[in-house]
Formats: sequence, structure tokens, C-alpha cells
Amino acid sequence: MAPTKRKRRSKHRGNAAGLVETRGRTGRKPEPSEKKKSTTADRREVRQAKPPTWRSAATRALFATVIFFAIILLAFGQKLGPAIALAGLMLVIYIPLGYFTDLALHRRFKRKQAVAANKPSKPSGPPAD
Repeated sequence: MAPTKRKRRSKHRGNAAGLVETRGRTGRKPEPSEKKKSTTADRREVRQAKPPTWRSAATRALFATVIFFAIILLAFGQKLGPAIALAGLMLVIYIPLGYFTDLALHRRFKRKQAVAANKPSKPSGPPAD
């Protein structure tokens, strides 16, 4: 038997007294401190506005190097000495690579901000001759 094509109907939410309750929040309005703090876009903008640091690049590189070391040691079965040497080499490569990648992304973000700030708004009335 084929399903029907009828649209779903909302449930009747009346109670014994005949009042119909509304869906969603029915209490008091939330105060500004209770509202959602920030959206993902807001957090991303705050993060991108900060210039990169060598310390953040080193931290991220160290984390990636530990993962790389574990994979080399466990998955590829390398001995401890060569695995440490290879992980050290990767750390030396990862730090500047991460910093300059972050710097390029930060500069791109700043350029976009400058373009958006300098963009003229549309005129509201007819053009003046």
C-alpha cells in the first residue's frame, strides 16, 4: 500500500480548560546574559583577528610530531632511534611551515577586512547629476 501524500498536521495542544499552549519557550524572555554567547562565525573571526605566534606554531607542530612519531613507531614498525630522528626532522619542518601558513591566512583575513571596510555603501536616492 502506497503512503499518502498529505502534509503533516500540527498537534492540537489544547488542555482541559480550553487553553491552547504555544510551542517553544512560553516563559519569560531570556536576558542578554542567558542568550547564546557567540556563533561559530564570531569565534572564527576573533581567532583569525589575532596574529600568529611562533609559540602557537610550535605547540601545533609538537602535537603533530607526537602523532607522526606514534604512527612511524607503531604502524611502520621502525626502531626507536630512527623514529626519534625522523620525528625531530618533522618538528623542525612543521614549526616554520605552520607559522608561515598561519601568517598567510592572517594577512588574507586582514586584506578582506580592509576591502570590506573601504567598500562604499549603495546610494539610497537617485544619482546626482
